[in-house]
Formats: sequence, C-alpha cells, structure tokens
Amino acid sequence: MTGSASSMQQPPSRRIAGDLRRRIESGELRSGDKLPSERALAEQYGAARNTAREAIRLLTEQGLVTAKHGKGVFVREPQKLFRLGSDRYSVRNRETGLTPFRLEAERQGKVARIEVPSITRERPPTDIAERLQVSPDEESVVHRENHYFADDEPVQIVSTYLRWNEVQGTLLMQSRTGKDGIYGRLEELGHTMTRVRDEISARMPTPAEATTLKLLPGVPVLEVLHTSFDQDGVPFEVSRYVHRADRTGLLYELPVEG
Repeated sequence: MTGSASSMQQPPSRRIAGDLRRRIESGELRSGDKLPSERALAEQYGAARNTAREAIRLLTEQGLVTAKHGKGVFVREPQKLFRLGSDRYSVRNRETGLTPFRLEAERQGKVARIEVPSITRERPPTDIAERLQVSPDEESVVHRENHYFADDEPVQIVSTYLRWNEVQGTLLMQSRTGKDGIYGRLEELGHTMTRVRDEISARMPTPAEATTLKLLPGVPVLEVLHTSFDQDGVPFEVSRYVHRADRTGLLYELPVEG
C-alpha cells in the first residue's frame, strides 16, 4: 500500500478506514455491498485483524456501514432526509389536516407515528424561561414531550413549553389536542402566530437522546430552539426540536429585508 507522508503517519486502522471511505464515496463500493471480512481486510492491508476490526468500527461510527448479525458488514444506503423548513407553521399546511412531519413522511411513503410520553407541569430550563418570559424558579410551564417515528424508526424529539397559567384545564394538557393541534388551541386562547424565531445548532446527543433516537455512535443531533410570537409580539410557545442529523435537513426560504 502507498500513500502520502501525512496519511502514512496515521494509525493503521484510520488508514484502512480512510481508504474504504474513499471507495464508498467514489462508488466503487455501493450501497448494500458487503465489506470483506476482518480476516480478508487484514490480509489485504497487511495489518492485524484487530486493526481491521477497529477500522470497521470507525466506519460504523461515521454512519457509512452497518453490521448485520451473522451476515457481515454492509455499506449503508443513503437515507432520504426529512426536510423541515420555514413553511411548517403555515396555515396552508394546517388545512391539509396533517402536521408538517406527517406531510413529509407521506411524501416519502413512510408511516408517521407520534408518541406523547409525558405532559408535566415543571420549572423551565433557563433558556426556555428567558424566551417564554416566565419565572425559572417556579413551576411556571407545561412541558409536552413528543417522540416522532417514521416506519417505527425514531426521527426527532420535540419538547414544547407553554405557560401553565394559560393552558391549565385545557386540551393542551391532553395528548390529543383536537383539530389543528396545539396551535389551534392556542389561537382559541388569543395567540395567533405571526412571527417565529428558530435558533439552530449542532451538538452531540445526551445519553438519553441517543437512547430515544437509537443513534449510532458518533452521530450528532440538530437542535432547533423555536419561539412563536403572536399578533401582539408576545412569545407564547417555545419548543426544543432535537433531530437526528443523519435523517433530517432544514430548509429555509426567507425574504431578504431591504
């Protein structure tokens, strides 16, 4: 095997993983192709079997290959992203009777499912309290946690925070909120969404998020901290979206202010 001086300075496992990655990205190894066995890779690259095993582990962490018990290691098929963007709160989409997530799943021929594991009154995290303009020292919010699935695969976690003094005793305390979802109920409370602010960042998942989303090692998440403002400019809902980055893309089309 030959390579540049910098590549030869890498650990053998990384050199093997890098070469296999290039073969995958070039199309020499295609989606669904089976990788050579650890023994065959070790012989091919003149390395120890443990080194070949570590190279496969690195590729697995990068989301390029997947191991199937008793069958071998295969190049992963590229996944079509769930593209969620600036139109997801539009009245036009709401009139379809489907949430933005269900619409996107339908476009991809997938079955959407949403679970609501908890609805609790609690003290809000500091960043939520600041944006919702409530006290962080009191149980001032209702926290609705939703888990989203496509064909039973977890895709995103959404934590929605609402003011307790507004939503107590309403359908917003129930898992099923009725026609038009939570925004329909919030409009009945006097809040019509006229402006949103999304703060987007990428990070590694917490252990709980990695478990819920069934993330492979090394896969990050996209976090969208969303704030809804009503006709009076008052923030009335804050949601923290945690998307698995290997399944989700964010698409925004915005006017350019003069």
